[in-house]
Amino acid sequence: MKIAAIDIGTNAVRAKIFETSPVAIEFVEGFRSPLRLGTEVFREGRLSKSKLDSLISTLMKYKTIFEEKGVTQYEIIATSALRDTANAESSRRQIETAMNHPLRIISGLEEANLIRFHPRSDTGSKKVFVDIGGGSTEFFLKNDQETVVRSFQLGAVRNMLRKDKQKEWKRMIGFLSEIGPKKKIIGIGGNIRSFLVVAKKKELSNNDMNNEILALSNLSLNQKIEKHGLSLDRADVIDHGLAILSVIAKELCVDSVTSTKWGITDSIAVRLFHEIYAGKAKLSKKGISFSERIA
Repeated sequence: MKIAAIDIGTNAVRAKIFETSPVAIEFVEGFRSPLRLGTEVFREGRLSKSKLDSLISTLMKYKTIFEEKGVTQYEIIATSALRDTANAESSRRQIETAMNHPLRIISGLEEANLIRFHPRSDTGSKKVFVDIGGGSTEFFLKNDQETVVRSFQLGAVRNMLRKDKQKEWKRMIGFLSEIGPKKKIIGIGGNIRSFLVVAKKKELSNNDMNNEILALSNLSLNQKIEKHGLSLDRADVIDHGLAILSVIAKELCVDSVTSTKWGITDSIAVRLFHEIYAGKAKLSKKGISFSERIA
């Protein structure tokens, strides 16, 4: 059975298709549309009709692809941009009417908690998952005693537009002082993942990370695109995402930073997978075969 997931993010809309069986889920293919909803939301406070029309058009395109590929079930969620826009409810209704499919606008804490579906989500006391998105930054920690999730309104697009607030920085730094120190950051999302691709490393020491961030920040927009192959919508925001990463790494006194191919769409798909096959097979993370391409 093929299933799919759509994530309406601040910087881009992403969709992924997966092949499933009662004991396995495997990534098939993915799509990305850089709509950057956050620009209007953070500047004007709401989505315009033209931007909403573009979003609906993109979602309808994905729906057509799903039908052509034989996808039988899928889920749509939206994060920071849609939860922050003043016309969130009317936008949701219009999208649901056009798609004839429900849309869930999730909170920042729910977004952070989705990381629990990662096959190696048990971080222990030494690691922390960090998702630096376009509009918000999420943290996930799990050990035998507790699960900790947090979300802060600090993101690459939001900060680029200078819509970040000092009180939010203080909130995040206060949280980091409570959970630190940590040995390793596991990055989720395009900003940290793209950074490590640029650095041509799977993992960077803290010192090397700072040197690479400085080197990248000294490049012009065109140099980021031409030298490192970054897309325009990544090249213009990545410095702002890495500024958040730099603060997190400093406050947590981390030894290194790495990343995972995992994203929100993967978590949504795995959650849907559990719902579909519940009762049909005894499922646990150890008993499920995850494609290496998503883990």
